[in-house]
Amino acid sequence: MPRLPVAVPRSGVSADARRALRQLLGDVDRALEVAFRDGAAAAALARRRGESVQRIVVHVWTACLGEIDDAALFAVGGFGRGLLFPRSDVDLLVLADGIDAARRRALEQYFTTLWDIGLKVGHAVRDPAQCRALAAQEASVFTSLLDARRLIGSPALEARLRAIVDDPELWPPAAYLAARVGERDARHARFDDTASNLEPNLKDGPGGLRTLDSLRWLGRRLAHAADFAAMVDEGLLDPAEKATLERAEAVLQRYRYALHLEAGRPEERLLFDYQRSIAARLGFVDEHATNLGVEQFMQGYYRAATRIERLGAQIIERFEEMLEPPAAPEAVGADFVRYGSRLAVREPDLFQRRPAALVDVFAARLEVPGVVGFTAETMRRIHRAAASLGGRLSDDDAVLAALRRLLRKGARAVDALWSMNRYGLLAAIIPAFGRVFGRMQYDLFHVYTVDEHTMHVLRNVARFAAPAARAEFPLACDIWPTLPTPEVLLLAALFHDIAKGRGGDHSVLGEDDARRFCTRLGLPANDVERVAWLVRWHLLMSTTAQRQDITDPDVVARFAAAVSGDRERLGQLYLLTIADIIGTSPRLWNSWRDRLLADLYTAARFAMRSDVEAPRDIAVRVQECQRYALPLLEAEGFEPAVVERLWADFPDASFLRHRPEQIAWQTATILRAGGVRPLVAVHPLSVRGTTELFVYTPDRDGLFAGVTVMLDRLRLSVMEARILSSPKGMALDTFLLLDADTQQPVTEARAEELQHRLLRALQQPAPLDPARRSVSRRLKHFQMTPRIGFHAAGSRTQLALVCTDHPGLLAAVAQAMLDAEVRVHDARIATFGERVEDFFLLSDRHDAPLGEAQQERMRQALLRRLGPGPGRG
Repeated sequence: MPRLPVAVPRSGVSADARRALRQLLGDVDRALEVAFRDGAAAAALARRRGESVQRIVVHVWTACLGEIDDAALFAVGGFGRGLLFPRSDVDLLVLADGIDAARRRALEQYFTTLWDIGLKVGHAVRDPAQCRALAAQEASVFTSLLDARRLIGSPALEARLRAIVDDPELWPPAAYLAARVGERDARHARFDDTASNLEPNLKDGPGGLRTLDSLRWLGRRLAHAADFAAMVDEGLLDPAEKATLERAEAVLQRYRYALHLEAGRPEERLLFDYQRSIAARLGFVDEHATNLGVEQFMQGYYRAATRIERLGAQIIERFEEMLEPPAAPEAVGADFVRYGSRLAVREPDLFQRRPAALVDVFAARLEVPGVVGFTAETMRRIHRAAASLGGRLSDDDAVLAALRRLLRKGARAVDALWSMNRYGLLAAIIPAFGRVFGRMQYDLFHVYTVDEHTMHVLRNVARFAAPAARAEFPLACDIWPTLPTPEVLLLAALFHDIAKGRGGDHSVLGEDDARRFCTRLGLPANDVERVAWLVRWHLLMSTTAQRQDITDPDVVARFAAAVSGDRERLGQLYLLTIADIIGTSPRLWNSWRDRLLADLYTAARFAMRSDVEAPRDIAVRVQECQRYALPLLEAEGFEPAVVERLWADFPDASFLRHRPEQIAWQTATILRAGGVRPLVAVHPLSVRGTTELFVYTPDRDGLFAGVTVMLDRLRLSVMEARILSSPKGMALDTFLLLDADTQQPVTEARAEELQHRLLRALQQPAPLDPARRSVSRRLKHFQMTPRIGFHAAGSRTQLALVCTDHPGLLAAVAQAMLDAEVRVHDARIATFGERVEDFFLLSDRHDAPLGEAQQERMRQALLRRLGPGPGRG
């Protein structure tokens, strides 16, 4: 390191000296960045930077305050631990018995100088009594003193600070553990209690570097073990666990170092803004379309953070056990012993001698009331056995038999599977599951890693067995008890995404994995095929419901045939579909999807009845709808003859695509209006848990565009749209809506606002222009080239549009249709994170299918309105 510039003690640091120190700090940082690029370990570089900064702050202290013996300067925080990442704050504590005015001015000059030379300093100036009082009040202050390291000044003040930290009456072990656990829980709650966030926090998130710091603080306070090596000596860690934590810490430190360099500031969040560039900086490259370099980079983070989070939780349990009073042993079967609320093995070599006990111990934990975990020694033995036996567990017939016995417990088995996953046992027994550990997909749709998502899906499946879930999932709770083999559904949940990231169709690859494993597990051939089928077709129900018109009997009949007319399979698929959607992202589940899937399930089950004939002709279906709707209108006082005259001007599609209740509501609305046009009606809570908007007005080109612009301005999401025209030229347009922010039907006040504003807009001669709103920071990173396809659909043309979501998208699509002079007759809208998959039925202005020339015109209009959106498609 170059020489420090000369500065006269107590005279402060001259302007020239400050420039020299600034240059010195810059030279150090540039040299460290080169070393990082060349592969040097992040921790070593952070320590070197800490040493360099320490020399500077001590030098400036001497220049500003001289060699004084009645004060001391301490490094705290990460600086206290000797680590400074490229943009980390420099946290300092000045300890003194008294600060007079002259000394205070000198300290102000000192901290100002540090800022001037480019150090971001956080500081506190206290006397020992203040330190003690604050440490007694706040565990966080006490914790900061654990890391305090004297840089210069009075050794006597250092001894007094150590006396505060070592005082057994100040935050005794039990109180300190409770405080740290409370802080952890509050911190993790900010991150949804999972390490699998799309933009994780490397420092404070679950499994972040703060978790490791907390373990060291607890080790020091509770066991006088200040680092992991000392915790091994105290029996709180074994060498393999220490190595796991240190490897994971090295990954997070490397990522944090790169993040600071990339962001140019003390950023701790792995934002989308940096993920791709950091992945490239660290040498990750794309393998194929489903294993991008950025996904491999993020998998490294998720694996490290998950290992830290899992081991950290177990070590906290060991600390709790250490503080519990001794408990008398109680036998639990032939192999296990209970000590209070913890389970232990009877014989030390049980897992090595009988590996199936690794599954049995988790099953036993389910059966013993009041047991919340394992003893520290048992945790270690589970880890050691899983590591030493490794892949042999997947070939051990006794282990597989134990797993099958566990799965037969149905919903109750899920808690055990969840715990086994945290110990790495599922990955050992099912090697394919180990390959998706930490596997993420670079999008806004999948908010969890594949393994975490799978665990959430299992938890969701188990909810259907709980009476408390009936209010939210009544149909699912009715179906669950009818399943004769719940283990089939649990295995399908375990395997449905197991082939993600390999390239190819994960459903097809996963089907093969599931069939092989279930055969090895010893399931009956029929159950093996059920699991394999569910894995292969786990997306069938959601894609059918969201992309096709499930009011069309032909669609329902094809779906029922795909399920092979098997009611048990239909029920399993329905439950798996719901669990999968909610487990992908809780925000995806709303009243519309709930009702949509329930309607498809009910319709398919009805179609499977042996006494139901093939889909009836159009005339019969129209008459059937009218037969159910007419009594509803008569009950409201409308004459049948008046109703039938109005219905004569309804297109057949109204009766084919709407329920009788909708037809009755629309008809009553028109008749009550007494000929007033345009007519806008809003039903706050209508079919499929949505708000229904009905527009009845003389039809004109651009009507759909005008309505969608207003809906966008009011922040209403369109889930479905039926765009119909009567023989006399009246539009009968229906939109099913949800509030864009809450994903719930709108309130009555919002319904009135919608009716008023849309009616006023329709009375204007020209449609409104779409509102201009900026794309969110997150969406900017997921722009994709729109995929546009056209397919024949009877007398219409179906447009399939897959593109990036953004504010005003549907309004822009409607404007493109207006530009291309095409008419829309039906719209089905589906959004998956940043990706939309919309389907429209179109015709030309003469209601004929689109020819090739007009399809191309439509394509170009969409590209103009939506933009090419370069990026991953």
